Amino acid sequence: MGLKVLVIDDEPGFLQMLHVILARAGYNVTTVTSASDALEVLERERFDLCLCDLKMPGMDGMGFLSELKARGMNMTVIVMSAYGSTDIAIEALKAGAYDYVNKPFTADEIVLTLRKAEEREQLRRENQELRSRVGRATGPTPVIAASEAMKKVVATAMRIAPYRSTVLLTGESGTGKEVVARLIHENSPRANKPFVAVNCGAIPEGLMESEFFGHVKGAFTDASGNRRGLIESANSGTLFL
Repeated sequence: MGLKVLVIDDEPGFLQMLHVILARAGYNVTTVTSASDALEVLERERFDLCLCDLKMPGMDGMGFLSELKARGMNMTVIVMSAYGSTDIAIEALKAGAYDYVNKPFTADEIVLTLRKAEEREQLRRENQELRSRVGRATGPTPVIAASEAMKKVVATAMRIAPYRSTVLLTGESGTGKEVVARLIHENSPRANKPFVAVNCGAIPEGLMESEFFGHVKGAFTDASGNRRGLIESANSGTLFL
């Protein structure tokens, strides 16, 4: 049986159309016409993914996201709206939505969006399992943040850890960029793979290519043997520059 998807929209005709599209794509679909009804359903059942309209009578999509957070319900929510704008999309993502799609959309577009969300949900579950294993083996993760600002950084790091994406960390020297990088690595699906930290400033410009990509014996004057590059050393893990 496919993943369980909860769809929230106040237009019955649109709900029926989405039900047909998603059921054909292999999902187990439940539809409701209001956010309040959705919350009642969520008290009884668990869902893998949620599609939620932004503009609805009573509690709207933003209110639904806030209520999920208040109740401690962690789920992947995709917000839909016919009143699309960059500002609204950013606001929804900040409120906890995984993605934002503009109406109208094609069947292929919404299914592709759900497939991506499905991958994210799988990564989140793998991440939870990894953290559970680490916790059983080594005890609770030590607290590394005392200030509110750093606590926000740690929270963001934990949120992005499940993703297979490049992450940019900025800050002055000594502010803990490598600590945060290790935190992301240790809470990601790559936790059991290498974490390779590289001080690029310490590598002479002429040896940069050799350090990153490796070399074979005789490639240059001092190449007395074969050497793996840093990228190969970090294969399937994390390369922190």
